Amino acid sequence: MTAPPSTGRRVTADDWIQAGFDVLSEGGPNALRIGRLCERLDVTKGSFYWHFADMRAYRVALARAWGNLHDERRRRFENMRDADPRKRLAVMMQTLVCPDHWALERAMRVWALTDESALASVQRSDGSVLGAVRQALVDYGFEQDEADLRSAVLFATGVGLLHEASSTVQEATPLSERVLDLVLRR
Repeated sequence: MTAPPSTGRRVTADDWIQAGFDVLSEGGPNALRIGRLCERLDVTKGSFYWHFADMRAYRVALARAWGNLHDERRRRFENMRDADPRKRLAVMMQTLVCPDHWALERAMRVWALTDESALASVQRSDGSVLGAVRQALVDYGFEQDEADLRSAVLFATGVGLLHEASSTVQEATPLSERVLDLVLRR
């Protein structure tokens, strides 16, 4: 089997995944169409089928890649285990409210409502992040039951802030600090 003819540019599976992230961010899950992806990459449909058996396989790969992206971010938190728990939580909140990730994060959560592979990826990522938040709260001095409650509240608040359309970088940073102060208050 030989590679499909292209416009002179070699497109990798990673290029297709990044294009999918971009399309998903801009238009949501319904925008994920082979034609739209091909236009974005300026390649033929043959190139798509060179890398993926069909759109279902592509969507599974895209959901998995998003989960892997979140795993990379989570490793940052895990590498901070010796850091002050409040600082760890602040870094987590800053990562969550980073505008570069808002659109894709929102789109993934919308997509997870109708797609099992997206749902599995979101749930796995959420579970890992929630565990890191819970551990930071335990390290801060809260009992396990209290850390469970506060981590759930902090996580849900973060997801809610993520969906707040009027949030801007200037508003989100002080707001995330205020939310963190509230969750850590005894």
